Amino acid sequence: MQVQGLLLLLALILLAATAEAGKNKKEKAKKDGSECEDWHWGPCVPNSKDCGLGYREGTCKDESKKLKCKIPCNWKKKFGADCKYKFESWGGCSAQTGVKSRSGILKKALYNAQCEEIVYVTKPCSSKIKSKSKGQSPPLLS
Repeated sequence: MQVQGLLLLLALILLAATAEAGKNKKEKAKKDGSECEDWHWGPCVPNSKDCGLGYREGTCKDESKKLKCKIPCNWKKKFGADCKYKFESWGGCSAQTGVKSRSGILKKALYNAQCEEIVYVTKPCSSKIKSKSKGQSPPLLS
């Protein structure tokens, strides 16, 4: 009987310690975090050149914060890295202009970015002629 009572007491102590640890984490998060909900975030500013690691500044009333961010070095789009679009397939090559185009519809705007609803992008047509011989086996001889 004493063993069961001891185990019950031990379980209660562990339960109380776990609950207290959870309270401390919540209090710490409130102390570090902000109660302000209307944050306005600026664009991601790279530390050097025009891509890579950087930071973005945010303001809310009289508070300000800096968050780490990253601009991929292959991201040179005029509509910014904070605007995410769903693009359709590339259109055919225009013989007059030598470019092909496609459009994208806004999927998500990160950090309250000002994004266009629809964007259009173009790129030069490829001068390479793609052959479909890759992966095909030669005809069998009878």
